[in-house]
Order: sequence, then C-alpha cells, then structure tokens
Amino acid sequence: MPPFPRPRFDFTYDVARERAALRAYRRDKPGRQIPAKAKDRLLIGTWNVANLGVQDRLDDDYALIAEVISWFDLVAVQEVNDDLRGILAIHEHLPSRYDLLFSDASGNRERQAFLYDSRKVKRLREVGRVAIPPSQLPRIARQGTTTPFTGFDRGPYLASFETGAFRFALLNVHLFFGSDAPEDLDRRTLETFAVAWWADRVHRDANSYVVDIVPLGDFNLPMAVPGDRIFDALIALGLETPPHSSMIGSAIASDNHYDQIAFFPGTTKDRFTGQCNVFDFDGALFQDLWRDPQRTPSQFRGYVRYHISDHRPLWAEFATA
Repeated sequence: MPPFPRPRFDFTYDVARERAALRAYRRDKPGRQIPAKAKDRLLIGTWNVANLGVQDRLDDDYALIAEVISWFDLVAVQEVNDDLRGILAIHEHLPSRYDLLFSDASGNRERQAFLYDSRKVKRLREVGRVAIPPSQLPRIARQGTTTPFTGFDRGPYLASFETGAFRFALLNVHLFFGSDAPEDLDRRTLETFAVAWWADRVHRDANSYVVDIVPLGDFNLPMAVPGDRIFDALIALGLETPPHSSMIGSAIASDNHYDQIAFFPGTTKDRFTGQCNVFDFDGALFQDLWRDPQRTPSQFRGYVRYHISDHRPLWAEFATA
C-alpha cells in the first residue's frame, strides 16, 4: 500500500522511557497481560507492520517494534516491502538468537516474514509460497460469489517449525483488500476460502509433511462474527478463531478484526491454552503526545501509524509438552 504521510509536526521521545511504558502496560494493564515465556509453552504472534521498508522510520522506532516482537517465541510479519531495510533493522534490534525468514515479493511488492527464537523453535524443511494449481482453481467457490478465483494476489507464505512435541506449520497471509466494491469483496472472500480449502486439504492428507496448520496474519476481515462473509469463508471448512479476551480490534483507526490466528479442532486446538489477545501498544506509547492539548487524536494516530503501525499485534499461546 502507499506509505502513510509523514507527520507535519515535531515530536521527539525517549526510547528508554517508551520501552519501559510498553513493559509496564504489558505487565499491569488489566486485560493486556502477555504471559512470560515458558519452556513448555509457545507464544505465537502476528503483526502487520505498516509499509515496512517504505516509510522512513527512526532507528528508535525499530527498537520499539523489536521490543514487542521479543516478547514472543515466533512472530509472523506482514507488509514487508521488497526493500528489506525495515525487517532487517528490526532483526538487528532483537537478541542474536532470533532468526529471520522472508518470502519473495508478490502483489504490491510485499513480502511476508517470520522472526523466531532459534533456541526455542527449530525450523523444519518445508518452507515456501502456497500456490493452488490451475486445475484446482474451480474448486475455490463460495455460495453467492460468481467471480472466478484466479489465484492469490499475495501468495501465503508457509514455514514449518518444531518446539518440544509440537510440530506445526504457519501460513502467513496478507489477503486482498481492494475496496468495498462487490467484485473486490468477491475476490477477498475467494482468497479467504482458498486459505481454508488449502489448509483443510493439507490437514487431512496423510502424506502431508506437517498436519497441524495455523493460518495467521492479516485477513482484512472486518468482524469475526458469523454472518460476515469473509469470516464465514474462513471458518467454512472447520477452522476456528479463538476470541480475543479484550475484544479490542487489531486495526487502530477502525477497531476492525482484520488480523486473525486460526486452527483446526483436534491436536492443534488441544494445545491452545486459551490465552489469545490483541496488544494495543498505542495505549502505552507516546502518551505525552496523546495528552498534548495542541494535538488531536487524529494527529496522534497519524504519528503512531507512521512510526510504528496502523495494526496492533495479535498473539496466542500453545502448550508444547
């Protein structure tokens, strides 16, 4: 997507103070606590970091983004531009044990990436873009949608991992948005159903390298409620999305639930600890700017989305023993 406009006002912050504010918010704010890492638990996150590699963020901005990512064992990142400077800057601010994987660029010159603690999480052999063969494209159809499915704009990025007794694959998605025009909604619905169809086929195939499939990322899903056509397409074949305990949306400006973590009943769901939430970092960061009587809430959000992101990270916890 096009870069957000640079804020037209001066605001400087102390990175150590903002880092401390993030940690205190994570620890003390009711409904926002994120568990500490544990040997028999896996903390998975997903975060659309807006226009990563396009916007001219400060090095301190990358340090704050890396602070949040470091709370998790494994994070899927979306909106990584073909220009890798953003994701590389975040990686440099993480402890040396964190490794980085990223896809090639596809629609909108975007890549998807994984950052993970290599001491905790072992990468397995299956990694790559998901593509549906042309012969199978007609199978991707939803009731009420007449538009044919022609493939993904940004193909989901698959990577397989293992930690403890948990062997799984993450399907990192950033699905088509377009507009609210009927043809764009059809395309978004079809891409969502294609993720569900592919995950279901792999989950049930005895020859699959990994059968515990966890699609996660930015589904551009307005509301995670039955009756929303995008949500219905996602859960049509059995995928489930755990409720966010705070019920906060992942999109800062709209509170829409664009970002999701999904899994199937059975072994994957059995490992889910029930812990899942959105972390609204914008409630902790840059509070001097928020309280400045010369600035509006819109200006505050503009600063947040330029320097950090317009999406909040979503996380879930799984048992690994």
